[in-house]
Amino acid sequence: MYDLELVQEILKQIFTATEKVIYRFKPVKTVAFFTNSPEGMEKLDSICMLLIAIGEALKNIDKITNGSLLSAYPEINWKGAKSMRDIISHQYFSIDAEIIFTVCDKNIEDLHNTVSKILCDLNKQ
Repeated sequence: MYDLELVQEILKQIFTATEKVIYRFKPVKTVAFFTNSPEGMEKLDSICMLLIAIGEALKNIDKITNGSLLSAYPEINWKGAKSMRDIISHQYFSIDAEIIFTVCDKNIEDLHNTVSKILCDLNKQ
């Protein structure tokens, strides 16, 4: 068994980070906004930092749970979410703003909702 309280705390941090990404992404309507305006570049930077934190936190959950928790929720591409951390961290100066835009536009709310579901499920234990 794993440290349930620690996993719940990490999941709460991920939940909060996804809320921040969703909020910060709201004014972003195009990839060009990210790349062609100072405000957009600040949004891109701040969102990337949160995506790094989310990916690192997901890796920690996998370590703590021996990969058993996240795999029970296959609706999310966990490997891809964790890989985002590595890509952003190690290739920061060549980040593809279009990929970050797509993740924010198409995937972050699903991650947010799934983390919420996991927290609910863990609270029932």
